[in-house]
Amino acid sequence: MNALAGQLVLALHVAVIGFNVAGLIAIPLGARRGWRIVRLRWLRLVHLGSLAVVAVQAVFGRACFLTFWQDDLTESGRTDPLIMRWVNSLLYWPLPMWVFTALYLAVFVYVLALWRWVPPSSGRRLARG
Repeated sequence: MNALAGQLVLALHVAVIGFNVAGLIAIPLGARRGWRIVRLRWLRLVHLGSLAVVAVQAVFGRACFLTFWQDDLTESGRTDPLIMRWVNSLLYWPLPMWVFTALYLAVFVYVLALWRWVPPSSGRRLARG
């Protein structure tokens, strides 16, 4: 049961990372192409909030809480399924924490800049086009 729960947490972690990275690309690209979805305020707030959590954790020298949760559930054992080990190797790089802190803070500053460069709209303005 714990192994399955650990795999589900890993899947959630991959989804969150995918959402965060996709937003970094889709927002400026979508603004250029006129995609209204990239200006949805609630979606942008979720994106900003998600990356803020990552940046704050990094500033305090802590790994993501999903990483700790997954480790607790799977006991970080060698019995992890192959796909789980493969995904883990893509997510968890053997670099000093300061590298991640600098990277996460830079990404967060970029997201704040995107808020200014591609300002979100209210739902009413989007509906009217």
